[in-house]
Amino acid sequence: MDLEQSRYNMVEQQIRTWDVLDQEILQLLFELRREEFVPAAYRSLAFVDMEIPLGYGEVMLAPKVEARILQELGINNTDRILEIGSGSGYLTALLAKKGRFVHSVEIVPELAAMAEKNLRNHEITNVLVESGDAARGWVQHGPYDVIVLTGSTPVLPEGFQKSLKTGGRLFAVVGDPPVMQALLVTCVAQEENGRAGAYSTVGLFETCIAPLRNAKQPERFTF
Repeated sequence: MDLEQSRYNMVEQQIRTWDVLDQEILQLLFELRREEFVPAAYRSLAFVDMEIPLGYGEVMLAPKVEARILQELGINNTDRILEIGSGSGYLTALLAKKGRFVHSVEIVPELAAMAEKNLRNHEITNVLVESGDAARGWVQHGPYDVIVLTGSTPVLPEGFQKSLKTGGRLFAVVGDPPVMQALLVTCVAQEENGRAGAYSTVGLFETCIAPLRNAKQPERFTF
């Protein structure tokens, strides 16, 4: 397999055509070798437009979704980032290349170890991977400039919004199968002195991805 041709095809045919046009992000996708974050059994699929199994019931997001997340968040090199769901560490690495520091929380200890190993192998040091359940929020190092949920949630817990700095951005996929909405939430004003915080929400695109473990569920009527 010609890796560089496959990488080029991924960027030009999948990612650029999905309105990812930020040249810095496209260049980063050429530089950070995605196949080295994919489990060996699936390495030949590293550039295919699909989710890749990681084991433990978890998957890597499709390449175009990862790229779109990066673009929509508009990450600055001063940003402190919270990532919910480390997976193999690939999106973690992309975030770390764009931002100042990434706090990444993974509920599956084996995947946390995989992400740490992959990041170490690529000499990416501005990341702290922690094991834990952050499906409802992770306030330990907040507030954050950027928050990314790599799994969906039927209901978006308020804790995430409250962990944003003023001007901070949150990416989340919200809803139930078969159709969910990718949202970008921006903190206009933080909660202060009893005054509620103010947030703006923009719908980005429709998709359907696996839910976070222990994701918050809506109130459902029972008869």
